[in-house]
Amino acid sequence: MAMNAERARRLADRIARIVAEMLERRVKDPRLGFVTVTEARLTGDLREATVYYTVYGSPEEQAGTAAALASATGLIRTEVGRQTGLRHTPSLTFVRDTLPEGAQQMEDLVARARAADAALAAAREGAQPAGDPDPYRPAPGAAADDEGGGVGEPGGPGR
Repeated sequence: MAMNAERARRLADRIARIVAEMLERRVKDPRLGFVTVTEARLTGDLREATVYYTVYGSPEEQAGTAAALASATGLIRTEVGRQTGLRHTPSLTFVRDTLPEGAQQMEDLVARARAADAALAAAREGAQPAGDPDPYRPAPGAAADDEGGGVGEPGGPGR
């Protein structure tokens, strides 16, 4: 029997909330780091749930969190079954969500670019050109004759 996608989505959201609450209140594993459940997705037949999470810390701490989640999966799944009342409680798979890290790196890069732009704008504020503001203006008292030719022109120096 095919379930509609809206029901699967609502159920997935509910599972994400149940899991987050379990991790916050019930799972007392010292290896469990600072975990945030970002999303849960259910297969169309509601048999398998994938729970995405982010975790702060070193690679070792992240591995510890993954191990803690793996060992708590049965307890969490039992609670998901109890709270959802489904005839078949979906299996749970925990997957570390790396998207927020990529997004954070992107935000950091954008912030750095904005800061550099602001610094450049501040440096330009009230800046005066070095030397003569108009280097191509003839010096006072100089004859304005175009006959002599400049550097690189026919009849000028450098020939």
